[in-house]
Amino acid sequence: MLHAMRITGITIPENKRLEYGLRILIGVGHSRALKILTAANVDPGKKSKELTPDEENNIRREVERFRIEGDLKREIAGNIKRLKDIKAYRGVRHLRGLPVRGQRTKTNSRTRRGNIRKTMGTGRRAVEKK
Repeated sequence: MLHAMRITGITIPENKRLEYGLRILIGVGHSRALKILTAANVDPGKKSKELTPDEENNIRREVERFRIEGDLKREIAGNIKRLKDIKAYRGVRHLRGLPVRGQRTKTNSRTRRGNIRKTMGTGRRAVEKK
């Protein structure tokens, strides 16, 4: 019986090794995927289509111990909202759409600021190219 493995409504890729396939879940990186698989007694090299129903249930049980997907997104959004509400420096940076973690803004941070500028060449260079 081959079927796609689903965890919290997300389908785990069938043809990837589980240690990489579990990373599709938001909140599960490489080290957490390995922790989940070792706790569930499943070989990280196995693919999700090769799993027995018991192994699938063990993995599901281990994943449910962590805060992932919607719960994690809600928590992060709540933390940012709290910073904005108390007018903390980081909250103000979020409000203004600027880098939050102390990066420079004279150059760089184009994506964060929404500046998509095309640099104009000097007239001299434009003449030389012709």
